[in-house]
Amino acid sequence: MISIENWGLIEYKESWDKQKVYADEVLNGSRKSTLVLCEHPSVITIGKTGTEGNIIPKPEFLKQMGIDVFNIDRGGDVTLHNPGQLVGYPIFNLADFRQDLHWFLREIEQCIMDLLEVYNISSGRVEGLTGVWIDRQKKICAMGLHCSRWVTSHGFALNVQNNLSEFDYIVPCGIKDKDITSMEKELGIRIEISEIKLKCAEIFEKHF
Repeated sequence: MISIENWGLIEYKESWDKQKVYADEVLNGSRKSTLVLCEHPSVITIGKTGTEGNIIPKPEFLKQMGIDVFNIDRGGDVTLHNPGQLVGYPIFNLADFRQDLHWFLREIEQCIMDLLEVYNISSGRVEGLTGVWIDRQKKICAMGLHCSRWVTSHGFALNVQNNLSEFDYIVPCGIKDKDITSMEKELGIRIEISEIKLKCAEIFEKHF
């Protein structure tokens, strides 16, 4: 059984610092595996295999726009978070589930696909690429994890009703020939992220 917390709209650096504390507590057994759901003000993060070359504007422009850039310890390349995007941080001890990071990534993808299915959005995987896709061409959910001593951190970012134009500032995940989409764009109607958080929590509780 996992715990689920809603951190609301939280600055990226604050959430990263809290994740580290939670990861230590999950490892030492003082905290149950916890799924954190939140949103971030506009921010760009660069994973371990990423490069600043996948950020398009100059630093001065991003600073003027109030968009910070963080080099972080998750897998993957460059991604962007902004309000209206559901960010999930599964801080799980895989020793309590299955000590297989690839299995865990596929399970998270399945949770997101199950969530989208609730809204009649057909989604799937693309071989060789992480995340959840629409029509194999449009990424709707990015993923990147860190795992130390079988405790995971970082996680997924599901585009719900966020401003997709900000993705023009990056080459998402370093992939140039794919598009970005959101639940709102696919459905053509307003989607409340508070509702998506509740559905997401329900689905993760069933899986884990």
